[in-house]
Amino acid sequence: MDSLTLILAFPLIGVLVNLIFGWKRGEKFAGWTATLAMALAFAASLVSWLRLLAMPEKGRLIRVVLFEWIPVGAFEVKAGFSLDPVSAVMALVVTGVGALIHLYSMGYMHGDRGVVRYFIYLNLFSLSMLTLVLGDNFLVMFVGWEAVGLCSYLLIGFWYERKAAAEAGKKAFIVNRVGDFCFLIALFYIYSVVGSLDFSEVFAKAPGLLGPESAAATIICLLLFAGATGKSAQIPLYVWLPDAMEGPTPVSALIHAATMVTAGVYMVARTHVLFELSSAAMLVVAVVGALTLLMAASIALVQTDIKKVLAYSTVSQLGYMFLACGVGAFSAAIFHLMTHAFFKALLFLGAGSVIHALDGEQDIRKMGGLHAALPRTSNTFVVGALAIAGVFPFAGFFSKDAILYSAMTAERGGILLWLAGAAGALMTAFYMFRLLFRVFFGTCSLSLEEQQKVHESPRNMTIPLQALAALSIIGGWVGIPVITGANVFGDFLAPSFGGHIEAHHEVVFELLMMVFSLAVAFVGIYAAYNLYVLKNDGGSVYAELWPGVHRLLVNKYYVDEIYDACIVQPVKRASIWCWRAFEDGLVDAAVNGAGFFVRSLGGVLRRLQTGYVKSYAVSMLVGALVILLYLTAR
Repeated sequence: MDSLTLILAFPLIGVLVNLIFGWKRGEKFAGWTATLAMALAFAASLVSWLRLLAMPEKGRLIRVVLFEWIPVGAFEVKAGFSLDPVSAVMALVVTGVGALIHLYSMGYMHGDRGVVRYFIYLNLFSLSMLTLVLGDNFLVMFVGWEAVGLCSYLLIGFWYERKAAAEAGKKAFIVNRVGDFCFLIALFYIYSVVGSLDFSEVFAKAPGLLGPESAAATIICLLLFAGATGKSAQIPLYVWLPDAMEGPTPVSALIHAATMVTAGVYMVARTHVLFELSSAAMLVVAVVGALTLLMAASIALVQTDIKKVLAYSTVSQLGYMFLACGVGAFSAAIFHLMTHAFFKALLFLGAGSVIHALDGEQDIRKMGGLHAALPRTSNTFVVGALAIAGVFPFAGFFSKDAILYSAMTAERGGILLWLAGAAGALMTAFYMFRLLFRVFFGTCSLSLEEQQKVHESPRNMTIPLQALAALSIIGGWVGIPVITGANVFGDFLAPSFGGHIEAHHEVVFELLMMVFSLAVAFVGIYAAYNLYVLKNDGGSVYAELWPGVHRLLVNKYYVDEIYDACIVQPVKRASIWCWRAFEDGLVDAAVNGAGFFVRSLGGVLRRLQTGYVKSYAVSMLVGALVILLYLTAR
């Protein structure tokens, strides 16, 4: 069997084995089966990547067709999969980070009565994402696209006995249906123009059939991007992702780092040939990304739930990736996607370790001073915070610098987009170190009894933390921008994005920007240190100084309330009216009326059936007389 096929086969085998044997064999068997399946898929991804490296730079493509899927006249779709540099990076991220999250889950979910079901869902989620990124055509990608939506619903609402979890799962599913509908319409439009859904054929024919700056190209790209805003949680469809924190913490790590939310970024990068035909669509992508990163970062400044801070952080970081795509820096977007997977998985799993140690507590105001009790968790969390803040030499420094530099210097970039990115970087450093200081340092808010119960997580939870911390330190060194030939990541992806990487020609200017972005990160870190360690006032000074702004941020710009007032409640009222007018007034009235008529008629006829022989004799006599009178009258 081909190594590319094995990438998909191993998670599928994990799902089937646990479906058949996991329920009887129990928790440990299910956990090791699922984890081993992902580890083997990672090994297959490594082998496939090495096969790509052995190929000529411009011919790096592995294709496998499993069978003819839909042959209907001229419409043909094959169940095919392909691996090129971009999908290879995605496969390595999904399987590598996913395997560590599976291992971590064995400790985190220990004792949960639904643990076998959990590991089945987790393998299925990874399989769905791999189908999405390895699909050789739009329809196979769409199957994976819908499957990750289904799995997110199952995993976010995993603890369905809790109303909040069930509601969060439904919210994620419904919001994503909006984006998915737009994506599906885009596929119809692409087929109507090109006559194919195969990537290679569409990308080869689209420039000639659509033409640069054509209305058709703009409409297709905007529809595709609308789909991406759902999966990758951008304005206006980002509202499901913070609520997704109701699922188990490892699920949050998998969704935010390696699977679902990166799908939209990958799709836009994969279809870059189409997006480059429309400057208007590219501008929309860049502006939405910039606005999202600012909005989400500002909300994260005041969140008090440890997972909600990280959730809004993810929305913001995804905004950076779309900003990069919008200015044409697709390699930088995928670079940040990869590094973000390392440090965001680390941060979520670190948060899970804290929650595990505190018996489910998630409010950072009730924490503090946990460094001594949780040294491994604390040290790795520091690495994650430094990486996401963009501090040299951690991974986030290199990928975020690539985006900010492109936002400033790219033909489609500009000072405003760069300023948005820089402001987001400042807020990122502040809210991440606010979280770090309030959880691990400063004054402990726990009682003495609670402090005595705090314990470090088991090794199967801390080993993944340490592995991700290592990746968060060294992961960015594959994309050094200022040294010729040192950006091996960009060189590897170049053939997938037109054979060139985003140029970094002005070394002095680039170094100045790197120094500036580093200074911005340190300003944010110092502001958090000054406020939450030196002054130790919990941020109340800013709440008192700008109460209106603070209230606006705490209420998340009232977006959920606006959606509820403008969409949810009108739809609910319309549904109630339709129910009363049509269901009760028409359908039920017709059914009930027919029943009433039959019942009434039966009541009349029933009176003729008395059960008395004398009555029947009289009836027969009367009937005979009526017949005789009728015959006599004739």
